[in-house]
Amino acid sequence: MKRVSLFGATGSIGENTVDLLMRAEPNTYDVVAVTGGGNVARLAEQARELNAEIAVTAFDECYDGLKDALAGTGIEVASGAQALCDAADRPCDWTMSAIVGAAGLYPGFAALRQGGTLALANKESLVCAGPLLLAEAKANAATIMPVDSEHSAVFQALVGEDMSAVERIIITASGGPFRDWPLEAIAKATLKEAVAHPNWAMGQRISVDSASMFNKALELIETHEFFGIAPDRIEAVVHPESLVHALVGFQDGALMAHIGPPDMRHAIGYALHWPERAHIPVNRLDLAAIGQLNFSAPDTQKFPALRLARDVMETGGRAGAVFNGAKEAALDLFIAGKVGFLDMARLVETALETCDAADSLSKPLIGLDCVTQADHMARKAVKDAAQDRA
Repeated sequence: MKRVSLFGATGSIGENTVDLLMRAEPNTYDVVAVTGGGNVARLAEQARELNAEIAVTAFDECYDGLKDALAGTGIEVASGAQALCDAADRPCDWTMSAIVGAAGLYPGFAALRQGGTLALANKESLVCAGPLLLAEAKANAATIMPVDSEHSAVFQALVGEDMSAVERIIITASGGPFRDWPLEAIAKATLKEAVAHPNWAMGQRISVDSASMFNKALELIETHEFFGIAPDRIEAVVHPESLVHALVGFQDGALMAHIGPPDMRHAIGYALHWPERAHIPVNRLDLAAIGQLNFSAPDTQKFPALRLARDVMETGGRAGAVFNGAKEAALDLFIAGKVGFLDMARLVETALETCDAADSLSKPLIGLDCVTQADHMARKAVKDAAQDRA
């Protein structure tokens, strides 16, 4: 049996992964660990369904609730950041890294030390510490499989291809709920409006990131780090239907497109079964019924996160860690109702400028402590800038 662990089990990626594991034939998978946050009732339910060895909540205050929910099952229970890393240290063949944000960085590194496959949905790991993550995988003969739909699509389009023949990579964006809104209306957007994604069913934080295109900004950086392609050869295009997930352009002018329904089980299933292809229970597209596919250039005035991402890629070093930390801090403020929708990008830009002036962001990453320091510095810069604006 393949030993698998699932970090971020109660989120949208985690739920889709659980769905695929539950559909498998008996004795296909031996589930080592399932982890989550505050939704201990669902985490406990998943642990029982999958007969996991251990269930871990990221929050110590949720420990008693999780322990009570799993009483009598024989399933181990733990809590806290260190417990997440300890769970990732358990021998495992395949690990889903779906914890949202920088919190997923350390468990992902721990999982790589097992030398198995890390199915990476935590894009922040590559954004914050791309060179370190890839080096860790190489040192442990581990494999990283991208699970973002765009990067899974690029990976699949490159199978059997020579990377030296790649001319450009194009990732698509739905444009989110504010794609056709005027700038003045976007400035007044509410949290409820921001989470109303037209195509994808996602959690609150990633839905807001999608609405602001910070999610796409992270994916631009992720493309640069994972595939090692120059920033000026990476493009983003708005594609409202969310059916073409990415395209790879080659030096002979050909474009390889990956087309599929907006269902994360495809990318998860591809990573789960790679290098084989297995049946995945997603809808099959009827191209005649779809009729047409639309594409347009993104408006960087409405969505300045895309412009900031290009600055980050050109700067390198610690810029990605600062960018992500600032983005997470600004998102917290928007969710709390303390800043407006467009203020998020302004705060992130201010944080990048402040941190670069204090200590050049282009300095290389030395280790994970350096990433953590950059993250903390970014969050403080956002907090200070928000107070100045108040």
